[in-house]
Amino acid sequence: MITRIISVAALFSVVGACWWSLPLANAAEDKVTLVYNHEIPNIPGKSVKGLLVEYPPGGSTPAHTHPKSAFIYATVLEGEIRSQVNDGPAKVYKAGENFTELPGDLHRVSENASKTKPARLLAVFIVDTNESDLTQLCK
Repeated sequence: MITRIISVAALFSVVGACWWSLPLANAAEDKVTLVYNHEIPNIPGKSVKGLLVEYPPGGSTPAHTHPKSAFIYATVLEGEIRSQVNDGPAKVYKAGENFTELPGDLHRVSENASKTKPARLLAVFIVDTNESDLTQLCK
């Protein structure tokens, strides 16, 4: 995984030490692929970016945030995903169900709810066009 340290102020702006990375994947756990990237013609400076997140059985992504400009709409495509955003309750989403993340939200839990079956979700970002580092992992 390729990572880079960001400014000290940004580093501690969420909870704990964080770093930016894309893809967000931990090679042993999840796979993230940019599958769509298109500027929105009637909203200058904004783009739609789609990330396919694939979890093996028992796979997960560490706690993370996204750019301050990002609004995310995620739909489970296969399997079941356990998700917790901010201090809300953890919930299991099944194929066809969805959730959102607002700018500045902390995605505390994102994991495959099954230890035996894979799971996939599509995360659609409305984000500033110049954003290329879409996920900030937190310890």
